[in-house]
Amino acid sequence: MSDINIGKLIEDELRSQHKTVVWLADKLNCNRTNIYKIFQRQSIDTELLLRISKALNRNFFDSYIQLLQSHT
Repeated sequence: MSDINIGKLIEDELRSQHKTVVWLADKLNCNRTNIYKIFQRQSIDTELLLRISKALNRNFFDSYIQLLQSHT
């Protein structure tokens, strides 16, 4: 299991940018209930993570790269 709580990272980034759940749902073409479910996730599909990274202009994959580098 990863030390990364990806849902929390996404939620924190969204809030730090002062953007709403509705805004992100619109960017991902889904409803806001799905966004709240994403916030609860410990892991996430890479395609979805890419779409979220683009929407929020933040590379969430970096968190996983850092974790890999710290374990080598």
